[in-house]
Amino acid sequence: MVSVRLLPMGERAFLLEAGSLDEVLALHSGLEAERPTGVLDLVPAARTVLVRIDPVVLPVPAARAWAQAAAAKAERTPPTSTAAVELDIAYDGADLAETAGLLGLTADELVRRHSAAEWTVAFTGFAPGFGYLVSEDWPYDVPRLSSPRTRVPAGVVGLAARFSGAYPRETPGGWRLIGTTDARLFDADAATPALLAPGARVRFTPVRALAVTSSATAPASVPPVSTAPSPAATPSAGIEIIDPGLLATLQDLGRPGAASLGVAVSGALDRGALRTANRLLGNPEDATGVEVTMGGFRAVAAVDAWFAVTGAWGPVRLAGREVDPYAAHEWPAGAELHLDWFQHGARAYLAARGGFDARPALGSRATDLLAGIGPAALRAGDAVGLRAEASVPIPVAPLAPWGAPHDDELVVELAPGPRADWFGSPALGMLYEAVWTVSNDADRVGMRLDGPELVRARTDELPSEGMVPGALQVPPSGRPTILLADGPVTGGYPVIAVVTDAALDLLAQARPGTRIRFRHARTNG
Repeated sequence: MVSVRLLPMGERAFLLEAGSLDEVLALHSGLEAERPTGVLDLVPAARTVLVRIDPVVLPVPAARAWAQAAAAKAERTPPTSTAAVELDIAYDGADLAETAGLLGLTADELVRRHSAAEWTVAFTGFAPGFGYLVSEDWPYDVPRLSSPRTRVPAGVVGLAARFSGAYPRETPGGWRLIGTTDARLFDADAATPALLAPGARVRFTPVRALAVTSSATAPASVPPVSTAPSPAATPSAGIEIIDPGLLATLQDLGRPGAASLGVAVSGALDRGALRTANRLLGNPEDATGVEVTMGGFRAVAAVDAWFAVTGAWGPVRLAGREVDPYAAHEWPAGAELHLDWFQHGARAYLAARGGFDARPALGSRATDLLAGIGPAALRAGDAVGLRAEASVPIPVAPLAPWGAPHDDELVVELAPGPRADWFGSPALGMLYEAVWTVSNDADRVGMRLDGPELVRARTDELPSEGMVPGALQVPPSGRPTILLADGPVTGGYPVIAVVTDAALDLLAQARPGTRIRFRHARTNG
């Protein structure tokens, strides 16, 4: 039996908090063994398991009752007898000698103890395929760097707290670096994408040096969309990008269900706008479209096609002639489509009949900018194919009234967060009384807000725990950040509240300078 505390994480998720990492592993195993339909993700972390559900399939009260019953039956089981993953490691890390000194060891002793230990992947997070490794043979608690590095190369092995881990791709990082491995740690096209999946046993094998052309240290880039069509359907020629504007990416409705591998949901930020664009053309709602940020996008059709534009508001011109958004239009071969700079809103969605094509990754064609999964951001000269996914004729009449999105001031509903008790009454009151402003630090990963400081009642460090899109994290500065679709799946800042699922589409159209007022959401249990 594992005693847990159930903590809300918005309307569609909750945390189960246990007393130790061993209890978390037992709890996660018990939940996986009896996982019902409607549970989208189970994300173990240092002290918690995040449970994310589809409330249409599994109502929240039923999900909570299942989780608590599973916790009552959970037992710590011995590791399976499957072979350990062997990782070659060159102990050449920049922090090896200093870290050994902090632990009262020589560098050789640290190497010996690290390589002699048998490690287990407790959970993943931070980046796709980044496993947090623990070992009963490793008694050390290693302090993180006081100032994180802005760049840690792929394949570097590090230590932090009681954990060891290897960076699957180049990212910033605050772990102490002790070596390098050439193992391919994450491959979105593989049957098992993460080499170090939760529960795997791992051993490090010392080597003198690694080949300079290792797969781990190769750039973690993705091919241009023109060279990576989907193998599942034969695409036709589609469009050529003349100018992507500020940012243009291919997006569908994302890749839920992979958070336990460290992979975010991603997908269109304004899901309603993408769904509407697809319905206007007779496509399935989840067909891939182009998400255009702030405008400036130009493309030419290579074949006769149909298109629709929804979301942000600005001039839409076909062959120099202005056309209406929220309507289906013929797009003759050779004609240029221009989405000028937007006057209202931040993101427009270009859909084409049949849907755009790219090589899928983990079941989705969405571009995840933080993780580098899916097709690359569109560039001038890219050719994007068209699929044949249209399922019904193009509707004759408009689907619904439309208008410019509101981006001066938004009213956004918040559901309870798991760490509201880390804040006193003044901060909780201020969250709802203040007018917040979207800062210039806003992208698909998250949106930092300017406003008063939300002072914590607790200042100790929070162990990393699962996150969801809409989580309102409060770092030590007291300035909240809202995580969005490409945000990390785990984080170490307390979440005071969570934006409701419906309000996430509103935030997709917020631009720097947009004012936001928060209000309490109505909850259904």
